[in-house]
Amino acid sequence: AEACDAAAAEISAEAGGSCLSFPADLSTDEGLAAFVADFNGSESKLDVLVNNAGAAWGAPLGEFPPSGFDKVLNINVKAPFLLTQALLPQLRAAGTAADPARVIMIGSIDGIRVPRGDNYSYSASKAGIHMMARHLAHHVVDDHININSIAPGPFESKMMAYMLDDDQNREIVKSSVPMRRIGTPEDAAGVTLFLASRAGAYLTGAVIPMDGGAATNVGGQW
Repeated sequence: AEACDAAAAEISAEAGGSCLSFPADLSTDEGLAAFVADFNGSESKLDVLVNNAGAAWGAPLGEFPPSGFDKVLNINVKAPFLLTQALLPQLRAAGTAADPARVIMIGSIDGIRVPRGDNYSYSASKAGIHMMARHLAHHVVDDHININSIAPGPFESKMMAYMLDDDQNREIVKSSVPMRRIGTPEDAAGVTLFLASRAGAYLTGAVIPMDGGAATNVGGQW
């Protein structure tokens, strides 16, 4: 909660206006209900929803535990679906034919390509979120809601720190990306802003790789 509040205060100071913080554990029914109640107490409509929270789990195939699926699928697939479902009235209130409301799912290229690692539940969850975006997009298009998914490759993040904090592993990752670099915050912001802006008003049901070409690189080391 403190991290969310601090981020909101920083955004408000830098960008102007008022950025509000609604900390919640969206992997639980109680947390999701509390978040929706807090949001409804503040806002009557929602122009853009970005489902960005995620978790991963790695273990050898013969040792991969059921809990590694339960946690990852709850956070990466179930929570985005239930949150989008719960906020449909606010999204419908915001959307118009010329300027639909937007839902942006954050998936992964591991939901497009076959990963070399042992993150079995993660890749399954990200393939699931991509298909869910396409499936939901078909069902809400008449409500003037666009739903798309972004499939990031390697970016500086807590989830990638186990690879990128080691210089040798960082070079392995970079060598597997045709553009030979790690993604930047500006790369992620650019694609997200495109989908959220007027430029993305005629786009729904798409899965957009944002990976420097990594998904096209057959036989990469990462």
